[in-house]
Amino acid sequence: MRGTSGASLAAAQERFEPVLRSAGTESVTLGEQLFVVVGALDGSGALRRSLADPSRKGEDKARVVATVLTGFDERVVDVVSGLVRSRWSDEADLVDAIERIGLDSVLAGAESRGVLETVEDELFRLTRSLVGAREARQVLSDTSTSAARRTAFVDTLLDGKVDPVTQVLARRATESPRGRRFVATLSWYGDVAAERRKRLVASVTSGSVLTSTQEERLGGILERAYGRPVQLNVTVDPTVVGGLRIQVGADVVDSTVLARLADARRRLAG
Repeated sequence: MRGTSGASLAAAQERFEPVLRSAGTESVTLGEQLFVVVGALDGSGALRRSLADPSRKGEDKARVVATVLTGFDERVVDVVSGLVRSRWSDEADLVDAIERIGLDSVLAGAESRGVLETVEDELFRLTRSLVGAREARQVLSDTSTSAARRTAFVDTLLDGKVDPVTQVLARRATESPRGRRFVATLSWYGDVAAERRKRLVASVTSGSVLTSTQEERLGGILERAYGRPVQLNVTVDPTVVGGLRIQVGADVVDSTVLARLADARRRLAG
């Protein structure tokens, strides 16, 4: 999210962060309520357009929010009211912003208990475990299957095995994918968790298991390149014939043999 929308989201996050710190573990509940707001706006084009309408006065839109969100936590009403007063490049950006602040809230709840790193690691391990589980991925991303069945499947997989916040996010990822695949959504959640810990995430794909020395060396190289701590999430893919594929945000460094061969073919083709 960039431009006007990006600035509006950043300002809302800055205003809401002290609220989350004060809320402690209650932040998870705030996040879940914000996710409910996202669902309502996704399901009602008229309401979404009304609240994102730049020609409508901010206070008018805030009054609509207060009416629609009767019974919600007042902190949720306040942050959504502030968001609808802001300017957005597109109506969809307003909904995406509410979702992002909902995610921030849930992760802040984990942070308040000192388990944010655990949640980040569990999200990564879950995505990695699904790499070779095609049928499970299909079930979790299949919107033709009822949301209740998909969330029940998540509960079967995770009950008692992960932190409650990890389970909340996994349920959210399958229940309301918003056009994304389940694994892609979990990966995004993990990136936001790492960002909250002031760390970049480097997704590394290797043809074989890296030694601890190799991981430390690679981590050091990336930290020097980006000027901040980097979390390595390493996945082993036997189809990678040597080399590494490294993705940090939008940056992709592909040094695998297959990638070099493909590059050579492109050069020959001219």
